Order: sequence, then C-alpha cells, then structure tokens
Amino acid sequence: MVREGAAAPSPGPRRLDRTGEAREECGMTSGGPEEISLDLRGVRCPHVVLRAKTALRDIPVGGILVLECTDPLAVIDVPHFVTQTGHSLAGQERRDALFIFRIEKRH
Repeated sequence: MVREGAAAPSPGPRRLDRTGEAREECGMTSGGPEEISLDLRGVRCPHVVLRAKTALRDIPVGGILVLECTDPLAVIDVPHFVTQTGHSLAGQERRDALFIFRIEKRH
C-alpha cells in the first residue's frame, strides 16, 4: 500500500530478450536513471546497432541501455554508433565471449 504523497516503489530494471519482449528483473533500483538491458547474444552486426537504436527510442533522457552481445564486431560498431548519435558510452566490458556496453541516452 502506498501512502498519499509517497512515491510508489520502482520495479527492478527491465530486460529485453532477443525477440524484443520486455520482462521484469528481480532486484531493487537505486533510484537512479532507468536502466534497460537488451540481450543480443547470437545477434550479428549491424543488427546489434539497429536494435540498440530502436531500444533507445523508449528510454528517457539520462536512462541507460545495457547491451549484452556476443558478436566481436560490436566492439567496433557500438562505440562508433554511440559517437555518431551523440549518446555516451558509460561503460564497456568483456566477460569471456560476452561483450557488455552501457549506453547513456543524452537526447
């Protein structure tokens, strides 16, 4: 139950699977910007960038899009896409064959 004047608890970060269907993640958010994860494992470029572009349309300015992909060319394509579109690459890491990019929407 939410008291009058109190903010409703925010749901956990949303996660989009390879089909683009949203599913809720368990866990609490820190009250920071909205964060959406996009599972693109097995998706090859340029589709990684095209899916990121589409997902960014639904994220508010200041929100974070997390891309999880396995295509090694994403290491070139995603940073280039971020630079060309005026967003910010807030983080990039590699976990074995998984590449993870954090894109902050700027406009």
